[in-house]
Amino acid sequence: MLDLQRLRALHAVSVHGSVGAAATALGYTPSAVSQQIAKLERETRTVLLQREGRGVRLTAEALHLAQTAQELLALVERAETELEERRGVPSGRLTIAAFASAARGLLPGVLADLAARHPALEARLTEIDPHLSVGLVAKGAVDLAVVHDWDISPLPVPPGVEQAVIGEDRCTLLVPEAHPFAGRAAVRREDLGGQRWVCQPPGRVCHDWLVRTLRAAGHEPDIVHQADENPTLVALVAAGLGICVIPRLGRGPLPAGVAEVALEPAPVRRLYALWRAGAAGRPSVRETVRTLQGHWQD
Repeated sequence: MLDLQRLRALHAVSVHGSVGAAATALGYTPSAVSQQIAKLERETRTVLLQREGRGVRLTAEALHLAQTAQELLALVERAETELEERRGVPSGRLTIAAFASAARGLLPGVLADLAARHPALEARLTEIDPHLSVGLVAKGAVDLAVVHDWDISPLPVPPGVEQAVIGEDRCTLLVPEAHPFAGRAAVRREDLGGQRWVCQPPGRVCHDWLVRTLRAAGHEPDIVHQADENPTLVALVAAGLGICVIPRLGRGPLPAGVAEVALEPAPVRRLYALWRAGAAGRPSVRETVRTLQGHWQD
């Protein structure tokens, strides 16, 4: 009989694309994931992973087995959901994916609150970009995701995934203290031409929003520096190397040399919780969503 935990490890590699990423999602070490798959290869007498450069590639047999594993894990999830519903209290393991600033600025308080009020619930957090976490929820790789989209760039949600609004995060313009915008109460989007920008790399929601917004206002953005993390963007602004639009969630105190200026109209990103429709009845999902919303209101 095939071992479910070994199938779970294979499924995680197929979803996340690497042994290391699968290990992070499962809360294991990469070595432990590799050992699980090696045992599964011996059980099935089948080669499942092939080395490709620095990574691995799933064989055709592995892809077929991973699909079967997804179906089995869905059955297990349904059984766990029914048991949790019968108990009527949040319990068991709940895997949560959240984007960086939510993982930093919102989830610590939420997770601490859940742990204090629901000791039978084991919530586990992984930091993942929204574009990836939506698919992970749909595939059953995570139970719940905290995602965001912007006013001009809605995040598509596939069928079978439900959502609830957590709140709205307003964004502001950060400029060096010596910048001409620093003394103004507000800046309109039409006035943003000819500036040197720092922002996240292409493919990230914040980057796409900046490019679309400036082009809609008749400006071609001059992006001189790119970084994934908001604290790095703030540091670049503090060094006088450009200006940026940044959300308030998880931003932290501004360092010396940085001024905050309102934008008109104010950019807004919306935060959502996502979960599979089949898990909607889980008390742990409902309670986590309520806790997310409650901490946002705080």
